[in-house]
Amino acid sequence: MDVNNTIVLNNGVSIPQLGLGVFQTPSGDETVNAVKWALQTGYRHIDTARAYNNEESVGQGIRESGVKRRDIFLTTKLWNDDVRAGRTREAYEESLDRLGTDYVDLYLIHWPADGWQKAWKDMQELYLERRVRAIGVCNFEKHHLEELHALSSVKPAVNQIESSPQFTNQTLIDWTNSQMRVDVEAWSPLGGTGGSLLKNPELQTIADRYGKSPAQVVIRWHLQRGVIVIPKSTHKERIEQNFDVFDFSLSDHDMQAISAFDTGKRNGADPDNFNF
Repeated sequence: MDVNNTIVLNNGVSIPQLGLGVFQTPSGDETVNAVKWALQTGYRHIDTARAYNNEESVGQGIRESGVKRRDIFLTTKLWNDDVRAGRTREAYEESLDRLGTDYVDLYLIHWPADGWQKAWKDMQELYLERRVRAIGVCNFEKHHLEELHALSSVKPAVNQIESSPQFTNQTLIDWTNSQMRVDVEAWSPLGGTGGSLLKNPELQTIADRYGKSPAQVVIRWHLQRGVIVIPKSTHKERIEQNFDVFDFSLSDHDMQAISAFDTGKRNGADPDNFNF
C-alpha cells in the first residue's frame, strides 16, 4: 500500500510526511533489510546521514526493494567534520558514491558546526546546479535560522530537530513554520533510545481507545501537527505497524493530552552546546 501523506516544501518539491529513519542502525543486513521492508510496506521516504555509517547499506536496501529510485525521497546529511573542513562538495559526492545514486532529494547540514555559513553557500550552489532537489538544515535554533535568512537567497526547505511528546519543541516549530515558511522534521519522534515515553500509562490508555499501539498514536500526533516524522526500527513487524497510521485521527482532546507530556528536557544534544 502507498498511502503516504505528502507535504509540499517551500521550493515546490513534495516530501512524504512519514519516513524511515536509520540512526544507530548498524551497517549491513540490519539496515539493508529495514530499508527494503519499509519500501515494500509502502514507505517512500528514507532518512540517513554520513555520520550513521550506513549509507552503503541504505543504497543496497533501495536497490533490493524493487522500488524505482525516482519514486523514493532520499535524505542524507553533511557531517560536522566536513562542515568545519569546508568540504561540502566532496562530502556530497562521497555520499552519492556510497548510496549508489546520482542525486539525493534532500541534503541537510547535520548540526550548526563552525563553518556552517560557508557550507550553506556551497549547498546552495549544488541546489542551483540541480544536483540536489532540496537543501535544508538540522538542529538550527531560531537565531541560526535568522542568520541564515540574512545571508542567503535560498531558504532551507526543512529544519530537522528533536521533537517528541516529552520534548515537543513546539515554540520553535510554530515560529519556523509561520515566520520562516520552513517545514519541520522530527528526529527521536518516539522519545529516543531507552526512553520511557511508550510505557506511559496515559498514552497506553489513549492508544487502547483507538485500538492502536502507543507508537502509532505518537506518530499520528506528529502527523496531525503537520510535522514530517521519521521513526526508526529494524523489526519488520514494527516497521509495518509504524506505517499503519493513516486510518484514524486523534481528537483535539487527545492531541492536547499528548502534548502535555512535555518535560522541556531534551533527549539529545543542545544545538547551542554540543562537542562533536
